Amino acid sequence: MTNTPLLTRRTMLLSGLAVATFAASPVRSAGPSIHVVKGTGCECCNAWVAYLRDEGFTVTDEERYGTLLMTYKAEVGVPQRMISCHTGMIEGYVLEGHVPAADIRRLLEERPDAIGLAVPGMPYGSPGMGPESQREAYDVLLIGRDGSTEVFTRYLAA
Repeated sequence: MTNTPLLTRRTMLLSGLAVATFAASPVRSAGPSIHVVKGTGCECCNAWVAYLRDEGFTVTDEERYGTLLMTYKAEVGVPQRMISCHTGMIEGYVLEGHVPAADIRRLLEERPDAIGLAVPGMPYGSPGMGPESQREAYDVLLIGRDGSTEVFTRYLAA
């Protein structure tokens, strides 16, 4: 003799409430994934990774030392004059240096035919490089497929 579960009004009501609660709950999807290759033990690289996570991106990272890091940058198309301390990759685009989240989102929205974005050097007040309230002026540059650059966004000094 097998026992068949009985569907009672209580079971049906609780099941319906569970389904309705699940359906009404906002589903928080992870943001776009960025893979960051950074120098060994670099605190500003770690700060940029933390900033990206705070901005809703899913971030993986790895450390490479010296020539391995520089070789990676060359392989993904970062011109030597654009080099900074870390390189991110998102949906086929390069992110070199302390690129702000707003510019990454704009890049993904506009999808230009380009290698990616760069913030050469390490400007103070860019994400991961100190408080924005004390920001130095800097430009986010769009790197063309031919290695040329143009200003994508200009940030004035605070």
